[in-house]
Amino acid sequence: MNFNLTDFFQIYSKDQIMQQVWATMVFILAAYGILFVLNRVINRRVENLKSRHTIRKNVSYLIHILLVIGVIFIWLQRLNSLSIFLGFASAGLALALQEVILSVAGWFMIIARHPFEVGDRIEMGGVKGDVIDIRVFQTSLLEIGNWVDADQSTGRIVNIPNSFVYKHPNFNYNRGFEYIWNEIPVTITFESDWQRAKEIMMTRVQEVAQGLEDNFRRRIERMTSRYMIYFQNYTPIVYVDIQDSGIRLTLRYLTEAKKRRSTADALSRGILEDFAREQRVNLAYQTFRLVNS
Repeated sequence: MNFNLTDFFQIYSKDQIMQQVWATMVFILAAYGILFVLNRVINRRVENLKSRHTIRKNVSYLIHILLVIGVIFIWLQRLNSLSIFLGFASAGLALALQEVILSVAGWFMIIARHPFEVGDRIEMGGVKGDVIDIRVFQTSLLEIGNWVDADQSTGRIVNIPNSFVYKHPNFNYNRGFEYIWNEIPVTITFESDWQRAKEIMMTRVQEVAQGLEDNFRRRIERMTSRYMIYFQNYTPIVYVDIQDSGIRLTLRYLTEAKKRRSTADALSRGILEDFAREQRVNLAYQTFRLVNS
């Protein structure tokens, strides 16, 4: 479609253009004024933080959609000006907007299919974090991990293009089943009573998991109704492995994704206290022997 600015000025005189510009500016200011007032009302009336955020985002989407439609109607008062508008739009889309279009398509994918939502902990494109905002072009995460151990927050906000939902796998810590498997490896000496050490570790983890087994079972049954998932064992277990420096006991247990570090800390403290009182169990460590030639 061929067009130029001469065609545009043949349709609109200078006075008409100025009227359209002023009408557009007034309409935009009015729309953002309404959005500002609505956000103030929402912040005062809605106490739940997540609900408040969701309502604000939906209101913002609605206002912006109405704003775009209103501006189009202001400028397309004549039918033949539609060809001019489409010509400019086509030229703009031709300027390498593939990533932008894919991000918008990713946003529609997120809204329609809900692979994640605000509050979920996800990993996408090598970045892990808690979702704090979902916008048309990008999703914001409060980063976890990186140089900080055990999925703790780094304090940084990471913005990921929504196009990543088509380009990278998306790992959701919360959707469907809110628990993850965690492991704590402990190495004891060959002379230690490994069976007694295993018993101590199982006792400690059962105290932490007490009362949660029925909850695990219900969540797993709910998952199997939607996905082809089969968990044969979901109770804690201790695996035994022979290493060069001693016997490694690996405690494997289910925990909430956001409580991984706190549960590991509580279990580690308890196990160390019990080992200190048990004379038959000693922790192993790497040793080096120097030989003079």
